[in-house]
Amino acid sequence: MANVITRNIPNTITSCNLFCGCIASYMAFHSKYELALLFIVLGATFDFFDGMTARLLHVSSPIGKELDSLADDITFGLAPAAIAFSLFKEVHYPDFLMSLSGIMPYTAFLIAVFSALRLAKFNLDERQTSSFIGMPTPANALFWGSLIVGAHGFLVSEHFNALYLFILVVVMSLLLVAELPMFSLKFKDLSWGHNKISYIFLIVSIPLLIIFQLSGFAAVIVWYIILSLLTYKK
Repeated sequence: MANVITRNIPNTITSCNLFCGCIASYMAFHSKYELALLFIVLGATFDFFDGMTARLLHVSSPIGKELDSLADDITFGLAPAAIAFSLFKEVHYPDFLMSLSGIMPYTAFLIAVFSALRLAKFNLDERQTSSFIGMPTPANALFWGSLIVGAHGFLVSEHFNALYLFILVVVMSLLLVAELPMFSLKFKDLSWGHNKISYIFLIVSIPLLIIFQLSGFAAVIVWYIILSLLTYKK
């Protein structure tokens, strides 16, 4: 009995991630962006601990891997897509886009589609054991959630419009599956030489969070992408 319980602890944690993703999606569809972001963050926390728990208990399994990907596509794929979908309903539409105002919100679901592709690639790509190829789905979800919570007033003003939002959806979706190596924040040790990029990332991230507050998380994700591009080596 104890073995059965132990084997299912990581899957239970993964299921909590999925549960949070479902709630985040519901909140996003009802434009409750703060609560959507909260449940995305909770989902990310569960996502962090399910893998760690599986390794500590030595109970990794194929079903756990598949369940993890399914949960991640809801929490980090559908939920941010729902956030963007709801924002499309609020943003300003220039005159030349008014005829497409009923269609454009559905382009937000490109985020969920490309997140699924990203997760499928990750499961099969042996290059991604210590780093990432393409932007991780949790980073993308946190970008959307924090951007819209922290900069909602600007996004629904006339200084921003649906075309810019559509371009942002396309760019962030493509970054998920781009053949762009992105560094992992896992520290090998505490030395500067082995972890220089991670230290630079953290040093710059702290002021960004202080200056931009909630939208600072979105700024940190942008900084993560820029630093990955700057340190990219073929």
